[in-house]
Amino acid sequence: MKLEELKRKMKGVVIVNTTPFNKDGSVDIGGLKANLQWLKENCKGKDFIMNPLGSTGEFYVMSDDECKAVMKATVEEVKGKFPVFVGAGRAGTQETIKMCKYAESIGVDGVQIILPYYFPPTDEGMYQHYRQIADSVKIAVMVYNNPGPTATWIKPPLMARLAGIPRIIAAKENTANLVSYIQMKKTLDPLGMAVLCGLGENMFSFEAPYGCPGLVSSNANAFPLWSYAVYQEAIAKNFPAMEEMVSRLNPFNEFIGKVSARRPHSGLTGGAPLFIAVVKAAMDLMGLRGGEVRMPLIGITQEERNDLALIINKMNIPK
Repeated sequence: MKLEELKRKMKGVVIVNTTPFNKDGSVDIGGLKANLQWLKENCKGKDFIMNPLGSTGEFYVMSDDECKAVMKATVEEVKGKFPVFVGAGRAGTQETIKMCKYAESIGVDGVQIILPYYFPPTDEGMYQHYRQIADSVKIAVMVYNNPGPTATWIKPPLMARLAGIPRIIAAKENTANLVSYIQMKKTLDPLGMAVLCGLGENMFSFEAPYGCPGLVSSNANAFPLWSYAVYQEAIAKNFPAMEEMVSRLNPFNEFIGKVSARRPHSGLTGGAPLFIAVVKAAMDLMGLRGGEVRMPLIGITQEERNDLALIINKMNIPK
């Protein structure tokens, strides 16, 4: 897909695809393809983007060969029906470039690049990191501006510099601060760089009135048409209906909070990422292949799965 066409498609719902694992810990490529086939059938003709190997895709506990297998399977199954942006970021620039070149070689539309992690770079180091990545390939680049796991955040002035690099066309913005999002959008809109809500439907409901063009969702793995209904109400500027649609998933989100609170964790900020295990369990209940989470993440219990089934059955959401 040509760069200008991709720029126009930076909107709608970005599904941060889960990676199904078998009980022995191996990647379930057949399950991945089955999930993508289901999404193709149910989301046909709508503004969706497939985003494997993001945080919800558990790329950080996978080998490079496993990540490559997921990339290849995704491209083969999607067959151009939706744009595909694969997570290809690594802590170092050279290793990231290697993954990006592989992604380009198999026909992905773009790469999503998480901020360098472990030791935060200077602003100039950050700029050069993305500059070298973008210069190494001929496909689109999306900056994954996620302060949670990286302890860094690209501020609007630096993002404006990155927007001047032709292949960098979008930011997956994970700030939970609405003022920061508004400032980022005001800075980048005149430069033609899309700023997508990286924190799902709830945060999107706050950002949509300020012109946010789309959202990144883990819930859309199980409930894509619900996520899309939220997006449609937003672009129609029917914000009360959007808020009502968002509220329908409150029991699901509350369940995630409850199961997370039951488990002591070693994190210094936030809770353990039980949302991945819950989304995968929801997929299983919907007849999809959610599968296992990979160690050191821990799944939910059978009793919790039973509780989740009751919650999903009571939710009035498009499926």
